[in-house]
Amino acid sequence: MKIGDQLPDLTLSNQDGNTVRLHDFIGKSPLVIYFYPKDETPGCIREACSFRDQYEDFVEIGAQVFGVSHDSVSSHKRFATKYRLNFQLLSDQEKEAEKAFEVPRRLLGLLPGRVTYIFDKEGRLIHEFNSSWQPTRHIREALEALKEAS
Repeated sequence: MKIGDQLPDLTLSNQDGNTVRLHDFIGKSPLVIYFYPKDETPGCIREACSFRDQYEDFVEIGAQVFGVSHDSVSSHKRFATKYRLNFQLLSDQEKEAEKAFEVPRRLLGLLPGRVTYIFDKEGRLIHEFNSSWQPTRHIREALEALKEAS
């Protein structure tokens, strides 16, 4: 994806098995959609818990936060419950979202990347941050982009 691109129209299941259509948020709130490799891995735990710990900062801006990985709904449920996550995790087992967002893969294409996409209220991409090795920096990048856009 490139800056200015429109939010893909996707429907995925969250950790509770409910469907979430991303386009339903257009005109309502900015979105932070972060892709991560796998539930219960050290970097992904740090990233998710950092989003959890700063979630109120996103709420103050009016933004919604979604984490996306290939893990199942039940895996997401365990992960969200164990770490008391206060935002939704979306299951992308068919890699539909990964393809639509053009998430780069790493390690010879074997592993999904760690990328955060920030969309304004109108559903336009305003910032992208890609770093597999700095999981907590995704939160700072997202907050700064949202504050600059408002």
